Amino acid sequence: MKITSTFLTLATMAMLWGCGSKTTETTDTTEFADSSNEASADNAGTESAAVAEDDAEFAVEAANGGMAEVALSKIAEEKATDPKVKEFAAQMITDHSKANDELKTLAASKNITLPSAPNEEKQKAAADLGGKNGSDFDEAYISQMKKDHEKTVKLFEDAQKEVKDAELKAFIDKTLPVIKAHAEHAKSLDKTK
Repeated sequence: MKITSTFLTLATMAMLWGCGSKTTETTDTTEFADSSNEASADNAGTESAAVAEDDAEFAVEAANGGMAEVALSKIAEEKATDPKVKEFAAQMITDHSKANDELKTLAASKNITLPSAPNEEKQKAAADLGGKNGSDFDEAYISQMKKDHEKTVKLFEDAQKEVKDAELKAFIDKTLPVIKAHAEHAKSLDKTK
C-alpha cells in the first residue's frame, strides 16, 4: 500500500512538473532557464549571442508571468465568489494559456530555455492567495492581477523597444494589446470592490 501511495505521489508530481504547474520543488526553474540561456550565449561567444541572451531574458520573464497568471486564475476559478471575478479568471486562463503556448513554440525554435514552473516569488503569491476565502479572496486576486498586469505591460513595452529577434518582436506586438486589456479589466473590477 505504501509503495502504491509513493508511486501515485511521484506520478502526480511528474505530471504537474510536465504541465508547468506549481510543484513543491525548491529549485527555481526561472533561475535555471536564465542560467541555461546565459551558458548558451557564452558558448556561442558572438555579438549576436549577446542580443539573443537579452531576448531570452525577456522570454523567461514573460513565461514566468504567464504561467503565474494561469496558476492564480485557476485558483480564482474555484474560490472566487463574485461571478465577474470568476469570468475574469476564466478569460485569464484562456488568453494566458494561448500566449504561453505560442511563446513555448517560439522559444523552442530559437533554442531558448523557458522555466517549467513559476518562480518561487510567484509560487508564494499563489499560496498566499489560496489561503484566502470569500470577498477577501476576490479582492486579493483582483489586486494581484492589477499589480501583475501593470508589471507585464511595462515588461512588454520595454521589450518592444529592446528585443531584436523579429519573431519574438511580432509575438510582443500581438500580445501587448491583450495584456493592456487585461490590466484595464482588472482596474475596472477593482473599482467595484
